[in-house]
Amino acid sequence: MSNRTSSKRYSRTKRRPFTKEELTLRFDSFQKELGIRFNNEKLLFQAFTHSSYVNEHRKRPSDDNERLEFLGDAVLELTISQYLYKKYHNMSEGELTKLRAAVVCEPSLVTFAHQLKFGDLVLLGKGEENTGGRTRPALLADVFEAFIGALYLDQGLEVVEQFLVKYVYPKINEGAFSHVMDFKSQLQEFIQRENQGTLDYRIVQETGPAHNREFTSEVYLGAQRLGVGHGRSKKEAEQQAAREGLQKLNEQKNG
Repeated sequence: MSNRTSSKRYSRTKRRPFTKEELTLRFDSFQKELGIRFNNEKLLFQAFTHSSYVNEHRKRPSDDNERLEFLGDAVLELTISQYLYKKYHNMSEGELTKLRAAVVCEPSLVTFAHQLKFGDLVLLGKGEENTGGRTRPALLADVFEAFIGALYLDQGLEVVEQFLVKYVYPKINEGAFSHVMDFKSQLQEFIQRENQGTLDYRIVQETGPAHNREFTSEVYLGAQRLGVGHGRSKKEAEQQAAREGLQKLNEQKNG
């Protein structure tokens, strides 16, 4: 199935209640795109069922996704905490907490939900639909957590980890949350602990017009270049260079 076909299926300018067959088809296509097949598809449907839909269809309050959201929140905290603990050996408890908070905060979860088009699948009541609930950040963040909770109940922590490896951890590795991390301090701490010498940061290139400059920084340990970083400011470029250097040294130490 092409992305264009998939997008047409998930995109409607005018919403109407979906038939049971249409819902089944939409969620079947969704699972194929993720490469995940739920054993209990009721859990998947529930993860995308907003309380407004339950109220309008006279279902039990427990049929909405709020309990799954509660569980998914805890599962995300555990899995993200474990990943950060293993990845950043030199990060303090306070720094790990700050980074985890950035990964699991509402704006980040909304970004993940948008990436996977979760908003197109949510089951909403008419009132919520008409007031733009499908794109409301808090609702999308809740749906993402509910999906994680449903996936955990259906297939366990290992499959949740596989999902995060594909869709969440790359964002961490790309430095999407580096604004809350001080890589320069971590690298300095590493060097001091190992008594390896003195760090030297050098701005080696500046490109672009004055209102949109991009800087390239290199960090050296003696004569050895540890890392290269780019950024919209000298500070950001140095942080990215330090991140690369820290990763290199950790690989050498653990290699």
